[in-house]
Amino acid sequence: MTNDSIIDIQTVNHYYGSGRLRKQILFEVTTAIEPGEVVIMTGPSGSGKTTLLTLIGALRSTQEGSMKVLGHQLMNAPERELVELRRNIGYIFQAHNLLNSLTARQNVQMSIELHSEIPQTQSREMAESMLSAVGLGEWANQYPSELSGGQKQRVAIARALVSNPKIVLADEPTAALDKKSGRDVVEIMQNLAKKRGAAILLVTHDNRILDIADRIINLEDGRITSLEVSPA
Repeated sequence: MTNDSIIDIQTVNHYYGSGRLRKQILFEVTTAIEPGEVVIMTGPSGSGKTTLLTLIGALRSTQEGSMKVLGHQLMNAPERELVELRRNIGYIFQAHNLLNSLTARQNVQMSIELHSEIPQTQSREMAESMLSAVGLGEWANQYPSELSGGQKQRVAIARALVSNPKIVLADEPTAALDKKSGRDVVEIMQNLAKKRGAAILLVTHDNRILDIADRIINLEDGRITSLEVSPA
């Protein structure tokens, strides 16, 4: 853990509900992720992995503890600061969350349009290039209704990665993909980490991709139970 950590989490607790129904989901979670690091988080369903991911991504409010992301303390941060922070994060959810009224290219391009300094012609080229990188170059003008589940997931991955975010948070990104497609997309993420110093945090049950991790975190019953160095 260093001052340069992209993600620095100290004794974070999280609860759902209130009063007698209040239930603790995360317990004293402490960890850090450095620039260029690929970290995989594993653990049983219901152990708090998705909750932790949404806290790091500023999609849910930090209740207790310290959550620093890209140097910003998320605890009690103003909404405008959180909005700005989210622009530097690529999210890949279990549900692809594509807009059905937009083509694959337009869905990917939407992510770039958060960055007003990138001209329209360049953003279109970037979107088409990223779709090609995930094997969907010939499907750029198709609508989500015309795509398979695996293809929709690859569009969602392209959308998350296209603007070269400083952090990628991915929740089961390879669940709907075959072995080759899954390998292709995690290698794209790995390149983003190594070449651009991004931090990648993947939640997965997919044993086929564990070897890409620099480190594996296990979360069980809301607690980090082990920190493993991934085998070379």
